[in-house]
Amino acid sequence: MESSIEVLLAAEEKMDKCVEFLHHELSGLRTGKASPSLVENITVEYYGTATRRRDIATISTPEPRLLVISPFDPSSLGAIEKAINAANIGITPMNDGRLIRVPIPEMSEQRRKDMAKVASRATEEQRIAVRNVRRDANELLKTLQKNGKITEDDRDENLEEVQKLTDNRIKKMDDMLAAKEKEMMVV
Repeated sequence: MESSIEVLLAAEEKMDKCVEFLHHELSGLRTGKASPSLVENITVEYYGTATRRRDIATISTPEPRLLVISPFDPSSLGAIEKAINAANIGITPMNDGRLIRVPIPEMSEQRRKDMAKVASRATEEQRIAVRNVRRDANELLKTLQKNGKITEDDRDENLEEVQKLTDNRIKKMDDMLAAKEKEMMVV
């Protein structure tokens, strides 16, 4: 059986993974400016193998509204272009035979609101995941107390600590969402 410290450490680790996942999700959402994370993890069909874009090309942002993708192998240009189109993220790549230029168009007000809703939904999913971790940790702590491994006072103290971890991670997520929404609404 686990100790209360192991329960707390496991809960903290799982909650941190939820925060990291949300950070990754939000970084991939389109705002009004060029960001390499938009196309960072797009999967490209390269020589019959699904490969991440970042493994076959470099990306730069020479201008605020332009991404430039430089493949290591020029024969992969078509596959990268096709993958970006298939990702359906509202951008159209232009292949000039050496590079792929991806102009980032201005987002309409409706598109900004839609992206904000997507960000809110992703944040809520991770809040729920954190609350589920809290529930599981609380159940384990109550079981430890019931089995005589920890005292009632230790259980109550640890339940309080789990709640603090939960509140802290949810606040981080809310702050990340607020920052992303602010970034999206800048014209």
